[in-house]
Amino acid sequence: MPKRIVIAGGGYVGLYTALRLRQRLREGEAEVVVVSPDNFMTYRPLLPEVASGTLEPRHAVVPLRAVLRGTRFVSGKVVSADREGKTVVVRPAAGPVWELDYDELVIGMGAVAKLAPVPGLAENGIGFNSLAEGVHLRDHVLRQLEIASATPDPELRRCALTFVFVGGGYTGVEAIAELQDMATDVLAGYPELEAADMRWILVEALDRILTTVSDDLADLAADELTRRGIDIRTGTRLDSAEEGVLALSDGTKLSASTLVWVAGTRPRSVVAELGLPVDDGGRLVVDAAMRVERAEHVWAAGDCAAVPDPERDGVCPPTAQHAVRQGEQLADNLVAVVRGGRPSPFRYRSKGEFITLGKNKAVAEVFGRKLAGSLAWAARRGYYATQIPTWNRKVRVLGDWLVGMPFGHDVVDFGSREAPRGAFEEAARKPARSSTQG
Repeated sequence: MPKRIVIAGGGYVGLYTALRLRQRLREGEAEVVVVSPDNFMTYRPLLPEVASGTLEPRHAVVPLRAVLRGTRFVSGKVVSADREGKTVVVRPAAGPVWELDYDELVIGMGAVAKLAPVPGLAENGIGFNSLAEGVHLRDHVLRQLEIASATPDPELRRCALTFVFVGGGYTGVEAIAELQDMATDVLAGYPELEAADMRWILVEALDRILTTVSDDLADLAADELTRRGIDIRTGTRLDSAEEGVLALSDGTKLSASTLVWVAGTRPRSVVAELGLPVDDGGRLVVDAAMRVERAEHVWAAGDCAAVPDPERDGVCPPTAQHAVRQGEQLADNLVAVVRGGRPSPFRYRSKGEFITLGKNKAVAEVFGRKLAGSLAWAARRGYYATQIPTWNRKVRVLGDWLVGMPFGHDVVDFGSREAPRGAFEEAARKPARSSTQG
């Protein structure tokens, strides 16, 4: 009877582990089951360009059912695991929970935003980790421009045009850079507004932004952002976000309609509830081959696992490059175990770093060489066009980029999609008029 490999999570680890297993397993050797609440994987390096409107949202995702043909896909969440009985409990989108047996279990559930105990943050902030958040922020920024251009109230205008991003890592820098570039580009359509009316503020608690890249690369990015008028506040924290007023630790108080929280991530809470060993950051403790400690037949990788990194003498950073290679190595290890062999330790040296800063703007470090401007931007796009899975997606992404190159950003705000039943609800609130038929 073939063994069953259950993969919990459909992100980078889930997708690339399943893809590699499909390539390497012989027919009838093992059944692969992917359990994920979403039937797509978001290709997160492209999320900033979704937010700025230079890429169609549906082109930045990989449909799991279409890509993983021959692999069983289950729409649901793994909510608990029984290591003794080698079963997991699956909660589907509707209906009762049910159990699924496994011979080998892979946990690749990723991470979510790590919220700090800041008053008002949960009520007024938004993250930048999902497709929905990226699309919402694009519409939100355009909506603030519309509000500011239409109001005679200077306080409301100032509030609408103040955009605060907390967190100066990859996500925060790319998000603020792309959205500020978009907003500046579309201002020609708002004659009532000037670029100087907008305030873009990047808040970082550490002494510099982009602490996971080299000092030189971080300085290049900071210089570009500062040149464009983005206010970078290092060594600063958000202390409060109540009633639309943001209080910073440097004493500044801002009235702002936009608060984007990108100050780190944490593993999903279910990871800690599985009864497996975790470190101080809530990540699963694994050995060099990505086997969970003190848990036979359980493996983990990606943002929810502390995978040792001999190159850094620590743990692997939470980057797409590492997650993809971990998924592929994990699949090779599973094939070895299924065939009675031994797994191999994970080793990977990053090929480089790319940071998008808007249209035709980026910084990069490729094999030790620093790049900036259009060259870095082109190199980044070339790299990710080759990395996104399937030729279907490669062509769609390249098509978006090529078509959009000669044109500016679109100013259409589809915010109404957040309330698709708005017309029905408005009609329901109005008293029905009586009518007579003749």
